[in-house]
Amino acid sequence: MGGYAAVVLAGGAARRMGGADKPTLTVAGQSMLTRVLAAVHDADPRVVVGRVPPDLPVQVHSTREDPPGSGPVAATAAGLALVPDDVSYTALLAADLPLLTGEAIDVLRLTAESAPMQGAVYRDAEGRRQMLCGVWRTAALRQALAGVLEERGSLDGASVRELMNHLRVAEVSWRRPGPPPWFDCDTDDDLRTAEEWAR
Repeated sequence: MGGYAAVVLAGGAARRMGGADKPTLTVAGQSMLTRVLAAVHDADPRVVVGRVPPDLPVQVHSTREDPPGSGPVAATAAGLALVPDDVSYTALLAADLPLLTGEAIDVLRLTAESAPMQGAVYRDAEGRRQMLCGVWRTAALRQALAGVLEERGSLDGASVRELMNHLRVAEVSWRRPGPPPWFDCDTDDDLRTAEEWAR
C-alpha cells in the first residue's frame, strides 16, 4: 500500500459527558486521541482538528474548523486543507475510537484501494455505516466537500450524512474476534465498556 494521511476530528461538545474534553479521557492508561493516532502511526501527515494537549506524546499537525464549533464537515475541510494534493488516500476518523487498531485501518485501506468506490467504512451488526471510521480517496473527499458547500452555501452545521451523500462507499464488516474498532465513547458507560475491552 502507498502512503496515506489521517485527519482526526477532536472537536465536539461531549454534552452527554458533561462537556468533558473527550479525546483526552483515558482508556487503559492512554488518552483516546493518543490511541487513535497510534492506529494511524504510519500516516503522513497526521492532522488533528481540535485542541491538541501539550503532553500529546506524538507530533501532529493541528488546526480548527472555522468558525469553531461549526461541526464535523467544517472540521473535515479544515483538516483536509493540511493534506498535500499528492496524498491519494485519507483516513477520516473520530478522536473517540479507543479500540481502533492499525489492522482495522489496513483493512479499510486495502478495500478503498481495490474497490471501485471512493472510500470504505465499517458497517456495524445493525447495518449502520460508521462514517467517521473510514478511508477515502482524498480527491473524492475534497469534491464531496465542494458539493456540500455548493448545496448549502456554507459548511457550518453540515452533517456527516450530508457529506456522505456525495460519496460512493464500500461497506466493510469486521469479522475478527474482539471488540469492534469503530466503538466510540459518547457516555461514561461507553468509556467503562472500552476500558473493560482494552484490558
